[in-house]
Parts: sequence; C-alpha cells; structure tokens
Amino acid sequence: MRRTPATPPATPPGNPDTDTRTRLLEIAGEVFAEQGFRSATIRDICSRAGANVAAVNYHFGDKEALYRDVLEHAHATALGRYPPDLGTTPTSSAEDRLRAFVRAFVLRLLDDGVPAWLGKLMAREMVEPTGALDELVEKSLRPMFRRLVGIVGELAGPGADPAGVRLCAQSVVGQCIFYRHAHECLRRLGEDAESGRGKAEAIADHVARFSLAAIRSLGEGAP
Repeated sequence: MRRTPATPPATPPGNPDTDTRTRLLEIAGEVFAEQGFRSATIRDICSRAGANVAAVNYHFGDKEALYRDVLEHAHATALGRYPPDLGTTPTSSAEDRLRAFVRAFVLRLLDDGVPAWLGKLMAREMVEPTGALDELVEKSLRPMFRRLVGIVGELAGPGADPAGVRLCAQSVVGQCIFYRHAHECLRRLGEDAESGRGKAEAIADHVARFSLAAIRSLGEGAP
C-alpha cells in the first residue's frame, strides 16, 4: 500500500531561510543608509550578507520591496523597544504622556539598542523620498503624530489655536530629531561629547521640559 507523504513540519524559528532573511534586512539597512535607495545594488547587499543574489527575489521580490521591508522592520524593532506610550496609560496626565512620548522618541533615535543606520536612512528618505515613505507615514508616523497633537492640544487647553497646536507638535518632533541628525556637527562643536543611554535620557528630559513651557504659554495666550 502506498503511503501518503507526511506534511512537512512548520519551519523552525532558527532555520537558514529565516536567518538569511533577517541578515538581508540588516545588511540592506546599512547599505541603503550609506548609498541611498537608488545607488544601492542587490549584488552588493547580497555579497555583504553572504547570500546568493537570488535571495532577495526569493525573500522579498525585488529591491523596492526589500527597501520597504527594511524600513518597516527597523521601525517595528524601534517601536517594540520604545513604544510611544512607554508605560503610561490613557488615564495618565497629559504631562506624563508627553514626557513618555518624547523619551520614547529620543531613545528610538539615540539608544544603542536601535539599528544605528535607521536615523541616517530616514534622513536620506526625507531628501529623496520613495514610495516606501508613503506607506510608513500611513502605517506608523501619522498615527503617532496624531497622538502627539492630541497630547499637545490637551495641555494647551480648549481655547488654543489648532494651527498653533500642530506647530507645537511639529516643534517637539523637530527638537528630538535635531540631536540625531546634527550629531556630527554637535560633536565638532564640543557639545555632544557624551553618548549612550544616559545622554539620551538627559536630552529627552530637556526637550520635554522645554516643550511643556512653550505649550503652556500657547494656552495662556489663547483668547
């Protein structure tokens, strides 16, 4: 009697395919950050990852899909480590929620536990945007910005100008990313000699205090 072949077991988490895919994502992130999407090549990425050039097609489909998955993977890793609420709840005070939002944002940008190339890659994406940015905005960045606008509006009060509230939210974001994108300039000025978790925590505390003062003044100026 002929036997029916057994169903193959589920792919274990440590299998070569999974390892190759993860390695490609990490190496591709570094290459895209160094060279940009348009200049980076599949051959270079696969060579650095120690993978066959057909591996990108097998795991992702093409370079554009790989780039999109790199951005999503890096942001998911960063958000998993430092989510925007960072231990607060909807019932926490607006001040505590703002501090948590800023702290999580700064740590995602500066902490060693987050892919070091993510900030550089996002800086490139701002200068030369691709279709991947549209997806990232809709899936992740827009919901986070709405959260921040809501917190700022709550702090400013019901009489605050909505346009002013959005500008304040944008200023909070601008302060956070400044310390990542201006790192080399600050280092040369002697203003960024320290690094690591302690430095990031100090920056987050400063940005939160500075922002809270500005947001409160916005509310005080409301008619």
